[in-house]
Amino acid sequence: MAIEVGQQAPDFTLTNQHGEEVTLSSFRGSKNVVLVFYPFAFSGLCTGELCEIRDQRSALEGDDTVVMGISCDPMWSLRFFAEKDGLDFPLLSDFWPHGAVCQAYGAFFEPKGMATRATYIIDKDGVVRWSVINGPGDVRSTQDYKDALAELA
Repeated sequence: MAIEVGQQAPDFTLTNQHGEEVTLSSFRGSKNVVLVFYPFAFSGLCTGELCEIRDQRSALEGDDTVVMGISCDPMWSLRFFAEKDGLDFPLLSDFWPHGAVCQAYGAFFEPKGMATRATYIIDKDGVVRWSVINGPGDVRSTQDYKDALAELA
């Protein structure tokens, strides 16, 4: 079941592409968080979406916002993916237990064992303020992220 706007975001600790642990609650009180769940590193649509975030990162991030990608890929795949495409924001591995964070957010596509295309914007208090959940083949708009973040300002 998907997390709804107005609910507290489930906390988690995952490993990024550099092997460092990242805990969602560590951003409370200081940063809004944009969580971008995506199916697979290196797939065409995922690469396109994440490269668009990379290219528009200055419009999405700032002193009070951070963007993080989450997939069920292992850390080593995420590291190579990030290096190959110049993705310099955290890519978090929900590899094991497989998809546990994706499932907690209602962003897990069980038939294929992968994350679906879901995005959650979480405010500095840890509350979900905006979300979108698309099917695996439906691309999201970064303009929608910018509009939702503007409402938090």
